[in-house]
Amino acid sequence: MSNSSEFSSSGVPILRHKQLEREFQSTSYVEDKWLKRIETHADKYLGEAESVFHELVSDHVHIDVHVVRPTPERNYYTLYTTGMSALAMNTPEDAQEYEYAELVMCLPPDWPLLQEELDNSENYWPIRWLKTMARLPHDYDTWLSWGHTVPNGDPALPLSGNTDMCAFIVLPPLEVHEDFLTLDMEDGQTVHFYAILPIYLEELEHKLEYGLDALLDQFEAHHVNEILDLSRMNTCADV
Repeated sequence: MSNSSEFSSSGVPILRHKQLEREFQSTSYVEDKWLKRIETHADKYLGEAESVFHELVSDHVHIDVHVVRPTPERNYYTLYTTGMSALAMNTPEDAQEYEYAELVMCLPPDWPLLQEELDNSENYWPIRWLKTMARLPHDYDTWLSWGHTVPNGDPALPLSGNTDMCAFIVLPPLEVHEDFLTLDMEDGQTVHFYAILPIYLEELEHKLEYGLDALLDQFEAHHVNEILDLSRMNTCADV
């Protein structure tokens, strides 16, 4: 785990993950029974996935991305991971109930998702980042949960050529029934479902300077949710 005595102005610890220095590790897969429970849960609250982006080569954990097409009720693509919860995350002692998680990301209904369109990195980056974020806790022996932010490098660079957003924040999705947020498994373990939202540098800095609640106030005031909007305003540009 990448430990640090560095703290932001708001008192939040900052972890700086070093480049991986380890050999390729055998992959842990989600057990069929565990996977089926997640898929059934997602089918109920998100809709049935039309397709799955399967990993051909996996290191440590095998991450798949399931794609739920837009519907009149949910007029946007919903992508969710399976495989992140194949292993427990290294949570602090006071957060052991958050050891297992999967991630969600929502894309506008016109987002290019055909195979030939995904050869363009400006179309593929949401899928790549879902996999990257899902694997991060296991690669670095750490954890992801509500309110955590992950920049694209240090210093943070734009996630793609089609956006200036340069980091992600992990939050509970807003556009779902609250019962979707957690899934109790038969063995007493709980899988938590989080959305990852791209954010601007000023929003990342606002959170580090003033705390999570201050950033969430900005999001609420400007109606920011988990549906990706490349043209959304920077809620902290003038703060």
